Amino acid sequence: MLSATKLIHSIPVDPLTGAISVPIYQTSTFVQEAPGINKGYDYSRSNNPTRAALENLIAKLEYGATGLAFASGLAAIDAVVKLLKTGDEIVAVDDIYGGAYRLFTAVYEQYGIKVHFVDTSDIAKVSAAITPNTKLIWLETPTNPTLKIADISAIATIAKAHNCLLCVDNTFATPVLQQPLLLGADIVIHSATKYLGGHSDLIAGILIAKDEQIGAKLKFFQNACGAVLAPFDSWLVIRGIETLHLRMKHHCRTAHKVAQYLKTHPAIAEVYYANGGIISFTLVNNTNDAAVNIVSSTQLFKLAESLGGIKSLISHPANMTHKSIPAEKRRAAGVSDSLIRLSIGLEEAEDLIADLANVLDAIEIIK
Repeated sequence: MLSATKLIHSIPVDPLTGAISVPIYQTSTFVQEAPGINKGYDYSRSNNPTRAALENLIAKLEYGATGLAFASGLAAIDAVVKLLKTGDEIVAVDDIYGGAYRLFTAVYEQYGIKVHFVDTSDIAKVSAAITPNTKLIWLETPTNPTLKIADISAIATIAKAHNCLLCVDNTFATPVLQQPLLLGADIVIHSATKYLGGHSDLIAGILIAKDEQIGAKLKFFQNACGAVLAPFDSWLVIRGIETLHLRMKHHCRTAHKVAQYLKTHPAIAEVYYANGGIISFTLVNNTNDAAVNIVSSTQLFKLAESLGGIKSLISHPANMTHKSIPAEKRRAAGVSDSLIRLSIGLEEAEDLIADLANVLDAIEIIK
């Protein structure tokens, strides 16, 4: 587990003024001493001191060489895929985030990049999916939303044997619970919108590369394509990271209690929980209508996209986060019509359980 002391003291004191909080350099450009001669910054798309503070911070927390901050998680994913070329192939987790699925299939397949979706919790299936053209293995672990776990170390060994990159989406676990680069991954990605920001008040993506050369290529794409994170949003992510360790402890503790409750309820068919603050479950009444009724009836759990904030959220992936995935593919990956995802916030466990009980106890169970 990431040390709270390491996290806190990885956030720098401003060397210019001694400010204990990282300053927000809300500027588009920087005065130069002469053409091409400056204090390390010339234009905020290329680099900005506030964004650089965030990028250096997250690189330290994930034990990487290069950190990069983007305007969204999808912008960060897009930069990774730009490492590939026409004819290359990707092996990706099958119950992948819907936005990533849409980007891979609706955008990059038209440029000749083929994607094979497999159950990455099964090492044999990962090995079988690799071809001579495979250049990238894409993991979410835990996965979204069925929370399957992949063996990062074993898959890293496979990736190296086939000379392809391994990228791990670490959004759900965060560097507090998991550091994929130490397990052999080449690139780590975060939707910083979620736990790193932690307050549902920003959109951001983060990349961390273990190797400086790969980091330099990703940095080139960040600057050339321009989807950079603004200074104020960079500061918001830093502010969120300051309390990440404490928040993750509470998320985990409360989620465990809620998951234990759900396992005992007769209306629940399956409960999916690994660690962290996310729980998914399916209903005995495995229908779209039953799930919609539940997600529309809770009081403390707010019906909304996203996760990782201080308020608990409830969502129906089939109609929300994973709607862009064809129904047959979604179901085959384990995302059934009745699957519901919970993002556990910072409320008391007893209150969240009571909110769920008020809804679940009222439904008719049809076996």
